[in-house]
Amino acid sequence: MSIRERVRRILESSRLQRTVVAVIVINAITIGCETSSYLVEHLGGLLHIVDRIAVAVFAVELAARLYAYRGDFFRDPWNWFDTIIVSIALIPASGPTSILRTMRILRALRLVSAISSMRNVIDALLSAIPGMLSIVGLLVLVMYVSAVLATQLFGGIAPEHFAELPTSLFTLFQVMTGEAWPDIAEKVMAQQPWAWVFFVGYILMTTFVVLNLFIAVVVNAMDDQNTSAEEQRTEDHLADIAVELARLHAKIDALQSHQTATEPTT
Repeated sequence: MSIRERVRRILESSRLQRTVVAVIVINAITIGCETSSYLVEHLGGLLHIVDRIAVAVFAVELAARLYAYRGDFFRDPWNWFDTIIVSIALIPASGPTSILRTMRILRALRLVSAISSMRNVIDALLSAIPGMLSIVGLLVLVMYVSAVLATQLFGGIAPEHFAELPTSLFTLFQVMTGEAWPDIAEKVMAQQPWAWVFFVGYILMTTFVVLNLFIAVVVNAMDDQNTSAEEQRTEDHLADIAVELARLHAKIDALQSHQTATEPTT
């Protein structure tokens, strides 16, 4: 076994993956501790040492992956993600780049690439984007039509909420989230008692229909992602079986050839 294959086997071992996850969690905790002036005063040196050790671990692990996978390393988007995060960590946090020090907490996002279940969630969300865009278009259309109606119907009654189209759009976005919408509706219904029809219909359309479609699309994408992962595992297993069968077949052919060669000629 070559050195590169040994490094690859070590990188793919569950023990190393758990170690990297533990380092990411510890580093995220220490960065959070640095926001406390009390902890920095009493444990600042220790926090800095832990931070440097974590950066060193990330850099070595990334370099090992680059050595083990070579060109295949750059075909995985998650490797690009890790490279960017680690590169930010290696930039000196002084001078013009001092603002990057505040971005150190981005290292905690490496948990996404280190934990396969989190990667599956992100992959599912990305695969659901085309369907989500259609729902976003529908939601924007509903909000726009409702905002125009609300401006024309309630602009004179509650100008602080529906005086102009931008104000109405913001108000209806607030209503969609369920924040203080009874107070807004009460002001309007004081002069237009039938206005509840508008608000109830709008909330039903946006919150209970359109937003739930988001959930349906994401859940469906996650199901497809899990199915694809299971199919990939099955294909990999079948490929391993095919390789093993080919190896056994070659051994049988070799034994038969050897037996034929050793048989005495008459």
